Amino acid sequence: MHSVSETLTASEGPVCLVSGSPWGDIVVRGDEQGIRSVRFQAGQVERQVGLASWSERCRQQLQAYCKGQLTAFDLPLQPRGTAFQQRVWQALQTIPFGELRSYQQQAEAMGSPGAVRAVASANARNPISIIIPCHRVIGRDAALRGYAGGLAAKAGLLRHEGHQLEAGPVTASSKVLAIASTAMGVTDQHAVQTKLAL
Repeated sequence: MHSVSETLTASEGPVCLVSGSPWGDIVVRGDEQGIRSVRFQAGQVERQVGLASWSERCRQQLQAYCKGQLTAFDLPLQPRGTAFQQRVWQALQTIPFGELRSYQQQAEAMGSPGAVRAVASANARNPISIIIPCHRVIGRDAALRGYAGGLAAKAGLLRHEGHQLEAGPVTASSKVLAIASTAMGVTDQHAVQTKLAL
């Protein structure tokens, strides 16, 4: 187990707030300019250090999301990354609550259909979990693939947003069986895979 100081770098700013969630403690870091990271964190975390002007609003929005009362965040975000990563993270923010995309669909939406691996890599480096919703991107075969906060958290977030996953232990190859509501206009696994492959 790594300590917070080992897993959260100083460039992300002071720990501004810690919020509980059904999927584990969420540590939010940033500075007065905005949020630099939102990460799931196990172990001891120093709480409420160096609060910023957006801290209380962030705490309220995270709690409302966890209670199913919020589907879109309105917070100042300042993730650090390359120009390409920034484009990928901007594209992630266009995926609405309850909807999913494949990595291929995300690359195509960005106008870079040949950059699927680069898009997946940038998703993996997303420093602002939940708020920049990389958990809404899955494989073309409807498999979860990966998540920096852990696959159990990704599965939990997807279930929270109304998606049904196959029964059994959660692994990278676990499948999403049904899409929430009519987000993608499909309700079974075969149709999910077909829609994601488009």
